[in-house]
Amino acid sequence: MKSATAYRTISEVSTDLNVPQHVLRFWETKFPQIRPLKRGGGRRFYRPEDVELLRRIQALLYEDRYTIKGVQRLLKEGRMSDPTPPLPEDADEPQDSDAGQLGEEAFDGDGGPDDGQHPPLSAALRHEITMVVDELKSLRSMLSRLSEIGDKKS
Repeated sequence: MKSATAYRTISEVSTDLNVPQHVLRFWETKFPQIRPLKRGGGRRFYRPEDVELLRRIQALLYEDRYTIKGVQRLLKEGRMSDPTPPLPEDADEPQDSDAGQLGEEAFDGDGGPDDGQHPPLSAALRHEITMVVDELKSLRSMLSRLSEIGDKKS
């Protein structure tokens, strides 16, 4: 077994994290913070800090169910060391007027349907939902701009 400070090949990291090698290479394209050393023939050698970052990314993607964009945001904001990132100050408040479309009576105090069959949402899950909604709003805005560009060309 290698020491904790030894560099690891992509094969070793892949086996250790139970993630295919092509996924590790893909993550390198999405997360510039992952910078393995590359030797002759493009052979990758991961530093211990690279392996730890990959382990954290894997946990956020596979266990905590973050999107790649969500993990990128956490890295950019420097919140990767905390397993449960802090919630925005306004997480309990509706983000905009779209939140009230179903009517106040349809929701309980946790922001979910009040049918008595579901437990209240955890703060982490509400935070994740907020991040997904923000991402969807961003995509909607992009589609709107693309539609406007298409209309101008017609």
